[in-house]
Amino acid sequence: MSITIRPVAPSDRAAWEALFRGYAAFYRTDPAPAIEKVWAWINDANEDYWADIAWGADGMALGLVQYSLMHRSLSGAQVVYLSDLFTVPEARGQGVGRALIEHVRAFARARGYSSVRWLTAETNEAARKLYDTYTPASGFILYAISP
Repeated sequence: MSITIRPVAPSDRAAWEALFRGYAAFYRTDPAPAIEKVWAWINDANEDYWADIAWGADGMALGLVQYSLMHRSLSGAQVVYLSDLFTVPEARGQGVGRALIEHVRAFARARGYSSVRWLTAETNEAARKLYDTYTPASGFILYAISP
């Protein structure tokens, strides 16, 4: 499959939002409260937050990746945190997810960051098959509480 990955541009709002909504639907969450805030992060040059879309040769938006920087206190360094990765159902299994991960890895290498990290649902077996080709799961368990 021929794809092109490029940063989200202001003119990509409809395609980005459709992918972001698809990502949220996969995780059974309502993206409405976050859409404007995330869109603002993407378009703010002062935010260390990036979003890129994988486009098919036919101009179809096939996938989305969003990532930011994360401080790692034990190393005294920053790493790239891949916060969101989504491909449209009809593009799954065709290398789009891998291409998006490789795109973020290239971003990290070019800027001297030591690693790319991400989380996924334990039940996301399809994605975990891809992720496990890179490295075994870390064994860490995420906890999230309200303040």
